Amino acid sequence: MRLYDTATDQIRPTSPGTTATIYVCGITPYDATHLGHAATYLAFDLVHRIWLDAGHPVHFVQNITDIDDPLLERARDTGMEWTCLAERETELFRQDMTALRVIPPKDYVGVVECIDEIASAVGELLDAGKAYRLASDIYATTAGSGHFGYESRYSAEVMMALFKERGGDPDREGKRDPLDALLWRGPRPGEPCWDTEVGPGRPGWHIECSVIAQNRLGMGFDVQGGGSDLRFPHHEHSAAHAEALTGQFPFARHYVHAGMIELDGEKMSKSRGNLVFVSKLRGARVDPMAIRLALLDGHYRADREWTGGRLPNAEKRLATWRAAVAAGAVPAVAAGAAQAAAAGAVPPGAAGSVPAAAAVLATVRTCLADDLDTAGAIRAVDEWSAQALGGSFEAGDPAASALVRDTVDALLGIAV
Repeated sequence: MRLYDTATDQIRPTSPGTTATIYVCGITPYDATHLGHAATYLAFDLVHRIWLDAGHPVHFVQNITDIDDPLLERARDTGMEWTCLAERETELFRQDMTALRVIPPKDYVGVVECIDEIASAVGELLDAGKAYRLASDIYATTAGSGHFGYESRYSAEVMMALFKERGGDPDREGKRDPLDALLWRGPRPGEPCWDTEVGPGRPGWHIECSVIAQNRLGMGFDVQGGGSDLRFPHHEHSAAHAEALTGQFPFARHYVHAGMIELDGEKMSKSRGNLVFVSKLRGARVDPMAIRLALLDGHYRADREWTGGRLPNAEKRLATWRAAVAAGAVPAVAAGAAQAAAAGAVPPGAAGSVPAAAAVLATVRTCLADDLDTAGAIRAVDEWSAQALGGSFEAGDPAASALVRDTVDALLGIAV
């Protein structure tokens, strides 16, 4: 599988060992899952599925930022206990991902579960002179890793602008470098904090992913994933913190970023309030498979518009695929027919259609292995479906139908 790597600005092969390893940054659970979230997690679900199809066990780790400023702000605004808000939205996120058939991570880790291990890492950075105290807070030095800037490849000017826009504090007095990132936030009135070896407080945003990923996957894992808005500062600082902590390079061998979903020409985000929620669509009885198919209809790295026609087109396509698969299904045939067809054991009378179905499998595999070319994969299924419904194949061919069904199910994650 070849994926675009932000750090090298190249589409290049992934090279997992026996077990493939991936870390995908999770949500801050202060609101429901919107389509921007869903598109990102679907992209990395495809990576997961391709590796499984290639025979690799996959160690997939994901965090939940269940303690952070936006969560506390929403809790104050709504009068809800912050822990209850986090639990409610995390559970809703899980339900949405299950409905969309995203394969769950092996390790699904909340920040509140690993406060002590994060504090220990902060202490190590302090002891090594790669972090410093400023009042009750602790900051990491950008020089600590020796590689700061390689992941995003942004200029200092762009970094400064994005840092200020995305939760950084470049103007704080006393910092050694404006781009130094907060590792540990000291106690503030009315905010939760934990007593730890580095003092009371709570973790900064970036160090949580550094520690959770490094402690569960080790350094040099295969893919670090997230939305394109995480390219800087989050992924840059996460990598820098882990590399400063361990003295090893790189944090990940691929940094892969999914594009944004837009509504009315603007990125879909909570701050803009222009959200389409997965749970609301499910509540309106929209088939989650249609949602998944609509979000896969476009390249994962491209920003895509959620237009009025995207979902109806996906619903129509899904109905066509299901009709084409059903047209060849014969209930009495054993469920192993698809495996037999894939192995070349073509049932009598199916000589025309099983090879066509096998070609769908081969094309879908090839397209997805080429930087997740979902458009090409979808086109292959469209063409087979049109032929099947147009009478080009012999009727009653369960092996071909089962092979296409299983291809779409296993690789695209869509139940037909």
